[in-house]
Formats: sequence, structure tokens, C-alpha cells
Amino acid sequence: MLIEKFYNGIEVHRSEKIIVVKFLEPHRVISTCRAGGGLRDDFDLIFNHQSCEPTGHIRKTHVQAIRDPVAYLQTICLQNGLSENCASLGTAANMNCAAIKSEIFRDLEVVTVCTGGVETNAGRAGDPASLYEMDGKFESAGIEAKEPCGTINIILCINQELTQGAMVRSVMMATEAKTAALQDLNVNSCYSEGLATGTGTDQIAVASRLTGKTPLTGAGKHAKLGELIGRTVKMAVAGTLELQNGMTPLSRRSVLVHIERFGADAKSIQKGMSIFLSKEQAVLLSDNFDCIDSDPITVAAAAALVHLRDKFIQRILPETCLAEIFTTYGAHLAAAVSGKYDRFILYKNRLPGKKIRLEKSDFLEFLYCCMAMGFEEKWKKII
Repeated sequence: MLIEKFYNGIEVHRSEKIIVVKFLEPHRVISTCRAGGGLRDDFDLIFNHQSCEPTGHIRKTHVQAIRDPVAYLQTICLQNGLSENCASLGTAANMNCAAIKSEIFRDLEVVTVCTGGVETNAGRAGDPASLYEMDGKFESAGIEAKEPCGTINIILCINQELTQGAMVRSVMMATEAKTAALQDLNVNSCYSEGLATGTGTDQIAVASRLTGKTPLTGAGKHAKLGELIGRTVKMAVAGTLELQNGMTPLSRRSVLVHIERFGADAKSIQKGMSIFLSKEQAVLLSDNFDCIDSDPITVAAAAALVHLRDKFIQRILPETCLAEIFTTYGAHLAAAVSGKYDRFILYKNRLPGKKIRLEKSDFLEFLYCCMAMGFEEKWKKII
């Protein structure tokens, strides 16, 4: 099915589990495609194919895509009646959740087609890797590997010709835009304590129309092309994550979202807070946890503490100021939960004796203590 035609140069089609960008005119392509990747001027199309379901479903084509990418490309092209002269992207993401965004400035048009999922494979650049490649084969790098379910695939099309250097720069710009979209949604790494910059299996293909005219040389932040790349990729990444994962700014308004990268989940938060509460209050918390977790003032206070911990880890703030800063902002968190800001000084004075360290478990215990302190007085009549 034809979804849309852009700048009389490409057609975007979707059929069952595949999206195909067909070239109506010659395009230069740079891609991460394992079969025929790199820089090419002779491709007929780019496709993005769903090879399996996101979790617990490994089909023959998925295994083939990993172990024999050339055979995988041939299989998919044969099944869908496509030219094998193409760039191929593979994923577990639903093609019906693709997001397509276009931006135009004067005679310049940029189109981004994106699919994505991040909930189980989001990672941060520099996170520990599980695989080491040697002699054409991957082996364990000594770290337990997770099933790599979650990929952001980007197809970026430009209606003007680019130099080879600008093609590479466009990949940089698109990658920065993808990371910016993840930062806006506070997507956590599944492999470290940091925020995600992408997933472990992201792929990209960039196509620029070969017009025969003077090619564009700039695709960075100061060039209009770079701006349009950044805008369309950010919108497309955000759009597909909303469709695939239900990930929106509203859904990220959660204390849990901001601390899950430290190993927290809903049960552990409630259990951690309950240590500081009576049995009756612990039951009340369990029955009303979602309200506390999504309360805007509480989320703001918890997010501030997480951000401050990051600044200490990054050595922007000196650890000699840890107790003073954490007790101040911890008191804010307690007051946010209770709603009693007139108790702020009392909360702050209660906290210095508590264990305040940057280790994950200690940091979470401090958060739970602050939240419990506020919850304990949420409905208490203070005389």
C-alpha cells in the first residue's frame, strides 16, 4: 500500500511486516546495512522489515538476519517482489507503529521514516558490551547478554544531492537528534545507571537525490539541512516510541521512571518506603501508590535529587557538599509528598543522621526515607 509520495523522488509503501522506500529517481545512500552497507549510488530502494515479535519470538528470518545478512536480504526481497539492489534494515518493531515526518524550507525537503522500541534494549554509549568480534564471529566478552529486543531504525531521505562528507555528517546529525529525543523522554539505559543514547541494535540509512546540481556540503547544526534533519528525526523517534511503547511526556511523569535505572521497580519502592511506615500506612501506600508516583510536585522533587546525584557522579559537584545538598533537596521531596512545606526545616533537620551516599542502594534508601517521611504526615493533623 502506498502511504505517501514525497518530492516526486520517493514513494513510501507498507505491506504487512515491511516498509519500503522506493526511489523514483537515483539517490546516493549511506547505511549501516550489513549486506551492501556503506556508501552507494546505485540502490533502487531501502526497506525496513519486522523479522519477529519484540519479546520471546525468534523466527528463522530473525536468526538469518543476524547470521547471514545477505541471505536475509535475498529472502525478504524474494518474498516481497523487491529488487535485491537495496539497503536493508531489520527490527522487531511493528511496522504499523512507524512515524513519518517531513520538513520543507524553500526548495529543500527532508523526510524521516522511523520505527522503534526501547523498553528492553536501550543503552548508553560506553555501557559494558556483551560481545567481542574476532575472525568474523562474535563471542562472549565475559558479560551476560540480554536478548537484544529493541531497536530504533531510521530512514532519512533528502531531495537534494549531498557530498560524501555531508552524507556522513547527516548520519551524525540524525544520531544526535535520536539521542535528544530519548533525553526528552528520560529513557533509561538497561545496562547502566545512565540515560540512554540509543539501543544496542540501532540502524540507519540516509538517501540524497542525485540531481546533478551543486551538492550540499553542510549538514551540521548551523546549516538549514542539519536543522531539518534534527527536527524530523526527533519528531519521528518520539512518534514511533509513542505508538510502539506508549511512551509520551505524560507517561514519563513518574518517580519510578526517574529511578528505575538504579534497579527500582514499583514493588521495591513500596517495600523501601514501608520500612519507615506503620503497617496501616504501608497498606494505604500500596493502595494509592500510583497517585504518589505520578504526582507532579513529587516527581519534580525526586527528579531533582536524581539529577543532583548525576552531578556528583560526574564530579561537577564536590562530595564534600553531599550531605548539605541532599538533606536540603530530600526535605523538598518529603514536603512534596506531605504537602506541608511549613515542615521543611523539620524534615531537613531529621535527615543528616540518615545514611547519605552515592551508591545505588544507599541513594534509593535515602529517597524512600524522604518519601516515607512525607507520606507519614500526608493526612496527619499538625498542631
